[in-house]
Amino acid sequence: MSAAGVVGSTGRIEALPNAVGFVLAGGNSSRMGTDKALVRFAGRPLVAHAVSLLREAGFIACIAGARSELAEFAPVVEDSQPGMGPLEGICAALASTPASWAIFIPVDLPLLPASLLVFLLHHAQTTSAAVTLCSINGFVESFPVVLRRETLPLLKSELESGRGGCYSAFKAAAASMGELVNVLPVEFLVQSGHVDHADGLPAVRWFMNVNDPEELWRAERSLS
Repeated sequence: MSAAGVVGSTGRIEALPNAVGFVLAGGNSSRMGTDKALVRFAGRPLVAHAVSLLREAGFIACIAGARSELAEFAPVVEDSQPGMGPLEGICAALASTPASWAIFIPVDLPLLPASLLVFLLHHAQTTSAAVTLCSINGFVESFPVVLRRETLPLLKSELESGRGGCYSAFKAAAASMGELVNVLPVEFLVQSGHVDHADGLPAVRWFMNVNDPEELWRAERSLS
């Protein structure tokens, strides 16, 4: 696969036979006031940070739910129905790859560590769970998420039924496969030495969303 490219809604991308990573970058960025994916964080666009994070974790990195102009950063999988939200981007991404597993991260979580993504995939593959998420302080985070490709028709059904919320769709897909969502408490992963942050940030800061200029400033302060 080339370093960058665009894949349409009916196309397929080449990926590792086992797993592939996707950055979700199709939001409206209304609170940021400009395209969030291209907002600079610590000197680089947020989308570049997210792509680098996936590659650092060992994934082939792609961008889902975004416009083709982001193809300079990684291959882009475009939505078949733009404006349907991140669940549409997830469905389009899963349909584009033959990989058995896919991990999804949003473009606005620049403080996530690569070690967390590595462990989530390892645990998902070890347990063969349909949906693997993590929690912090008892709150389940919708992203990052590792999905088995078999969840695709179930997630599409949720989307087509007008239930576009990602977490509720993940729960419904897992339940349809006779499973519960697999949730890993991040605090336990840190305490056991399975995950850490290269800059020493405490786990509670890993999930700081960057949705507006003030949150962008706070996230950059966290690094300094």
